[in-house]
Amino acid sequence: MRETLAALADLTRAHFFFVWPLLFCSGLALAFETYGGFSWVLVGRAALIGLFGFTAGLVLNDYIDREYDRRDVDGSLTRYWRPFGERPIPAGKLSPRAALAVFLVLAGLAAALAVTLPSPHNLYVLGIMGYSYLVEYFYQTKKRNQTIPLAQMVGRTDFALFPVAGYLVYGNPDATALLFFLFFYPWTLAHLGANDIADIANDRARGMATIPVLYGMKGATTWVLGFSAVHAAMAVVFGLALGPVTLAGFAAGLVLLGAANYIAHRGKSPEAAMRALPLMHATVIVYAMAIIAGAAL
Repeated sequence: MRETLAALADLTRAHFFFVWPLLFCSGLALAFETYGGFSWVLVGRAALIGLFGFTAGLVLNDYIDREYDRRDVDGSLTRYWRPFGERPIPAGKLSPRAALAVFLVLAGLAAALAVTLPSPHNLYVLGIMGYSYLVEYFYQTKKRNQTIPLAQMVGRTDFALFPVAGYLVYGNPDATALLFFLFFYPWTLAHLGANDIADIANDRARGMATIPVLYGMKGATTWVLGFSAVHAAMAVVFGLALGPVTLAGFAAGLVLLGAANYIAHRGKSPEAAMRALPLMHATVIVYAMAIIAGAAL
């Protein structure tokens, strides 16, 4: 039982559990501010949709890549993302069938909760869920054989739409939702580049056409820096639209992102990217809290 629980924790990246509902609910908080009203019941429902829905995507990632992950030669990134430091399917701790069942249960719970939302908000959220899982499959399979980073450019739209789905739990497709997407999408691409740099040894062993495989370390760090710069510009635009509290929070997040870029660009190595990743992940928490604080104050 203990081994199974540890495997499930690794499969779901359990120690990051609080990030997904926080980010999802930052979108909901912004919708409350935009459209007026508030409901703790809806917050709780949204938090569970975000938790189950995103975690299901992480499990799907492992299921799709289950055979390729057996080729891993470096466990550094695995130990960072997973509390017990193992990929449970290649390690034999969980069968592929069990992992698929976990995905179906989590996605089913998220969908069941989303269905209870008023129309058309339930359709918005369910539509983004379905799109995101399809895009995750595309991303995982397309990067096995490509000469340009199409998998990355299309694939990270799912993550960028995640807080937008939180907004659409209560809000409607509008200029604010679009700005949220345009603000977050460049960050997801910068983060992906840093994650790929950290995992370069495994991606070469797997034969994956990731950013550093396609463009080398210098090109990959330039990718991270370039999309971070685009993100910073959009943070100013989005922050000015949301008010001084959120803008101040965005500024703090950009300081962390700048430090991460300095570390990654100076080192141009997997070790440097591993040091940069926690700072990049901290920016997401800071952004989400800034949006929630700005909506509440």
